[in-house]
Amino acid sequence: MIQNETALEFLELLGANELEAKASLITLAESDSKYLRDLKVNFKTALKTENLSDKEAALIALSIASNENNEVLIHYFTNSSINNGASKEEIGEAIACASLLSSNNVFYRFRHFTGKEKYTQIPAKLRMNIMVNPVLGKEFFELMSLAVSAVNGCEMCVNAHENSLMDLGTSEERVFDAVRLSAVIVSVSKLV
Repeated sequence: MIQNETALEFLELLGANELEAKASLITLAESDSKYLRDLKVNFKTALKTENLSDKEAALIALSIASNENNEVLIHYFTNSSINNGASKEEIGEAIACASLLSSNNVFYRFRHFTGKEKYTQIPAKLRMNIMVNPVLGKEFFELMSLAVSAVNGCEMCVNAHENSLMDLGTSEERVFDAVRLSAVIVSVSKLV
């Protein structure tokens, strides 16, 4: 049973119970780690930024939670997205983005890592129609795609999406906030 007040508050904030806490959270709680307070603050501040609306922050976080296959966070950010005005189609697209980019990130990371011209000449044969006319709009879909690509460590994909975002007039601060939010969601995913 968790006795640490910060850990319990954080679980309550996420709508999670003690049974959904991973062993790593229990260990941090038992050691009264100061990190738990930092993580709680990071979580709240990453979701509130002047460069992302509450709806956008919730949808990016949902995409990252889906990418991490974290049911607690998927549930939390699905509800948060709904509460911030996201439609079922927008929520579905955030989840679809994570799935599509997971595939793309593996494929294009392979091409980049090998550095062989032959692999760039062979057609990818990966369907990506969702990217053509996204429900969430081109700019925001690119922003989510960049965030997932950053989490998955695809340098080629990050650079391509960041270049597209700059061409669309997105600010570097908006990109930075999306990636910072994604980093925090990944860190939370390690504990619940």
